[in-house]
Amino acid sequence: MYPKIRIKEFKPLNLEGGYLIDGFPSAGFSSAIASESMVHTSKFKLAGIIDSDIFPPISVIKDGKPNYPSRIFVNEESKVSVFLSYLTLDQSLHKVTAKTMLNWAQKHKIGLVVSSIAVKSPNENEELIGIGSTDSAREKIRSAGLKVLEFGTVPGIPGTLLNVASITGQDVIVIIFHTNGEGPDFKSSAKLCMAISKLIPGSSCDISALQKEAEKAETVIKEAEEESKHLKDSMYM
Repeated sequence: MYPKIRIKEFKPLNLEGGYLIDGFPSAGFSSAIASESMVHTSKFKLAGIIDSDIFPPISVIKDGKPNYPSRIFVNEESKVSVFLSYLTLDQSLHKVTAKTMLNWAQKHKIGLVVSSIAVKSPNENEELIGIGSTDSAREKIRSAGLKVLEFGTVPGIPGTLLNVASITGQDVIVIIFHTNGEGPDFKSSAKLCMAISKLIPGSSCDISALQKEAEKAETVIKEAEEESKHLKDSMYM
């Protein structure tokens, strides 16, 4: 039996020709932190939740209110949506999560899906590189002033997004960024946020607010990850 991931939308959404940002943590927390910053500094509103019986049963409390750890935020004005999650998913869930994301993008006729993956490097100043699922996606990377990766491997949710989208013809761009692996990684989050804003018109990053958000977001993500480990250990003992 394949695990099922459910998406519940709170209202009808008009995202045709718009954008979807993958904010699931992968190889560090910069992807989630950059997405969190974007949501907080632009006109995004909560539009839905992402849930599954195989996700850890965790509620994230923010400003005294309970929240699902994986949520969808939408800026209807610029037609930008974000899958924002505090869960670091087990690799067994990466394929089904990526396919769920692409099915949702297809349902809403999303024009471009943007994901990211971190590469651990002592030199955080290395340039960001993009990978595109289609010729048009690769052209978007070049137009944004980013280099296109010619050879390499991409694991996890971003890798599955690229593979499936290359067959379906969906434009997907994965940004490879460098991190020193020590957090909160404000520098790599800021660079990633700026790169995403070049690819997605109407999205923006408040760099002055990003450092504060980076520290807060990483604390919550780490807590969720720790709780998930404890739950998993107790479930399978």
